[in-house]
Amino acid sequence: MGLTSNKVLVLAIVLAVVLFLGTVWLWPRLGQRNWRAISGRVGLLLATQLAGYAMVGLATNQAFGFYASWSDLFGQETGQGVVVDHVAQGGSSPVQVVSASRVIGASSALPQMAGQVQKVDIIGRTTHLAAPAFVYLPPEYFQPQNRARKFPVSVVLTGYPGTAQALVDKLDYPTTAQQLAKSGKMQPMILVMLRPTVAPPRDTECVDVPGGPQTETFLAKDLRDSVMARYRVDKTPASWGIAGDSTGGYCALKIAMHHPGSYAAAAGLSPYYRALIDPTTGDLFHGDKNLQNRADLFWALKHLPAPETSLLVTSSRVGEHNYKDTLKFIKSVQDTNVTRISSIILPNGGHNFNTWKREIPPMLQWMSERLVAH
Repeated sequence: MGLTSNKVLVLAIVLAVVLFLGTVWLWPRLGQRNWRAISGRVGLLLATQLAGYAMVGLATNQAFGFYASWSDLFGQETGQGVVVDHVAQGGSSPVQVVSASRVIGASSALPQMAGQVQKVDIIGRTTHLAAPAFVYLPPEYFQPQNRARKFPVSVVLTGYPGTAQALVDKLDYPTTAQQLAKSGKMQPMILVMLRPTVAPPRDTECVDVPGGPQTETFLAKDLRDSVMARYRVDKTPASWGIAGDSTGGYCALKIAMHHPGSYAAAAGLSPYYRALIDPTTGDLFHGDKNLQNRADLFWALKHLPAPETSLLVTSSRVGEHNYKDTLKFIKSVQDTNVTRISSIILPNGGHNFNTWKREIPPMLQWMSERLVAH
């Protein structure tokens, strides 16, 4: 059974309850002061606590989608996603559709009525990286009268470690986008949902690591090229936006700022503004101070040409650690007089799915207003 299986969670809950009740029942019998009784009490306490921690951990992972599998949890995903260039050998699409399903909550199974969510593998032709993703196609994409129409695209990134699946069934991006479009609050838009961890288990912070994974190039160039080769989308930056939460929010802002010729708008939900360095990232810059500075968005705003792009950042006055940095970032962007900045500041909210679900609908409307359909 998989890490995110409901059966695993139910089993953990049952085990924790049984051990708790067993401890209460057996405790009087283990009241003697001998090594067997003491060992029994210690064993019951340890087993009960471990079962409780496992239950809470599994439930938290189910809610927030930190790890997708047991191998992901234990750091056994070590491959860097290097792929064979099938386009060069066989002419196949750089986006391989694995499966298709209806949008959660949709009343119809017909794509032209309810849209479709495709599970895909995206192959980067220049970086030779590959990433699993989910692509939401709105109902209008399948309607005959729109067969020549090109649709705007928003790339959506998770945090680290995160799972792309969580964007679909925990943060409800496809359902939210469909409901907003149906009510006329946003235009029909394609969503390409993935995690920025393209070289698991390493957190590359969306940096082109010297001698390592070229994550920034993958997101700024390869991803766009691959999606354009498969779907009816336009290549102009005015048709492309990028968004994300936490690490994904930092990546979205950075990619748009570094590559305004790729993305006309970017939204960071609870983002931070400098690349993190910790055991999950390893050495990202290999002593290259220019590369490290470039990954600092405050430094970039001060020392690099101001990009022609629109940015949205979110935070909360109470509950978010990025609040002061977000206010500082807004001021720094305003000082450029070129880059446009918007914000969503909640009175209260944490660094979690519940907060982001409150921010996603207005963020998608903001994104829709800044992207152009053709």
